[in-house]
Amino acid sequence: MTKQSVLFIGGTGIISSAASALAAERGFEVTLLNRGQSPIRPVPQGVEVITGDIRDPESVAAAIGDRRFDVVADFLSFTPEHVQANIDRFEGKTGQYIFISSASAYQTPPARLPITESTPLNNPEWQYSRDKIACENLLVEASRERGFPVTIVRPSHTYDGAAIPLMGGWTAIDRMRRGLPVIVHGDGSSLWALTHTRDFAKAFVGLLGNPLAIGDSFHITSDAVVTWNQVATMLADAAGVTADIVHVTSDTIAALVPDEGPSLLGDKTHSVIFDNSKVRSLVPDFVATIPFAAGAREIVEWHDAHPNLAEVDPEVNAVLDRLVATVRPAAN
Repeated sequence: MTKQSVLFIGGTGIISSAASALAAERGFEVTLLNRGQSPIRPVPQGVEVITGDIRDPESVAAAIGDRRFDVVADFLSFTPEHVQANIDRFEGKTGQYIFISSASAYQTPPARLPITESTPLNNPEWQYSRDKIACENLLVEASRERGFPVTIVRPSHTYDGAAIPLMGGWTAIDRMRRGLPVIVHGDGSSLWALTHTRDFAKAFVGLLGNPLAIGDSFHITSDAVVTWNQVATMLADAAGVTADIVHVTSDTIAALVPDEGPSLLGDKTHSVIFDNSKVRSLVPDFVATIPFAAGAREIVEWHDAHPNLAEVDPEVNAVLDRLVATVRPAAN
């Protein structure tokens, strides 16, 4: 039986690394197109890597030539211009083009829960999300007008051992170990879905080459939810310490740390619960089995095992101190 060929545009990122590994394990002929070896997430065994810059048409042409792929999975398109280039590049050369969108494209804040694929797409706070919506609109039009074989996938907050879902990243874990406070937005009680990348991969690989997925959209998330206080507490437990949590409003964080504002106000501030029944109808065995308590232990263990990649950033420390001071002013 001939293996189905899959081209991952990317393939070594947080979301794509486990998916490319599982696709190879499940018998797909996997090729990765990226700019080079990731120092964090190695290429899985048995996977072909071709070097090229997806933003450089000549580079891509030299890398893939006239090759055809049963599936193209695009993890690196963020604007309509990126998507249009790939429509032009792969139309007639693939049986399925999977676009990685984002669950942050859904209505923000959501008018009702749980979120389903029929929830409107509308995020007034985050340009990243609006760009993803514009990408989706372009692909839906190409599907309707020209039969372009698109499948849209919307991950929510997906993580692995190298990715820390807490403001400040590894610097925040280091602060916990030194007895310093860490920041949690709001009052920490909003609900959030954290999905381990290996769980995401189970559903995603089930959509590869699946004719019932073409022309449709799916989100892939864990069914479990945690509060942001629990995220910080579980990471502290994994690090062997107790978290000193300081709550700062999302508006204050956005005002003092503008880079954090859009993803907070346009995503993390609001409670989310997802209904995954649609993707499960095509991938019946999909279930997210890695609870965040286990994921938190993996995060700490990975960073402790890779001290050269466990970065403690003095600038991030200064930002966190400044935010703490908004709630706990220093004594005169």
